Amino acid sequence: MAALSEEVIHEFKEHVGPLVFSTVDANGIPNSIYVTCASLFNPETIIIADNRFDKTKKNILNGSKGSLLFITEEKISFQVKGRIEYHESGEYFDDMKKWNPTKLPGHAAAVIKIEEIYSGASKL
Repeated sequence: MAALSEEVIHEFKEHVGPLVFSTVDANGIPNSIYVTCASLFNPETIIIADNRFDKTKKNILNGSKGSLLFITEEKISFQVKGRIEYHESGEYFDDMKKWNPTKLPGHAAAVIKIEEIYSGASKL
């Protein structure tokens, strides 16, 4: 498992716009969605609220790995990649419910266990 550096943690907390969350289906067909409800759980783990997943949820439940892409105000991109877990209860779910807006359903917590980190094309 990889851990985000203090610099990348800062950039994640200060990212601009929505993040892009990508998974693949059982046939290797990619699916990307915008997400606005994501939070750093610890330097090795990012939680994304499932507010309206469809294909993304199916892909996660079928064992998809995934990536999360974000950009900074300075237009520097960062991407984290890793395996994804889907939690409808427990510690990660409870954490998501604390920061996910109450007007959104928060069906589950998609948890990325970070394995790789990139800035642009450079692996960190």
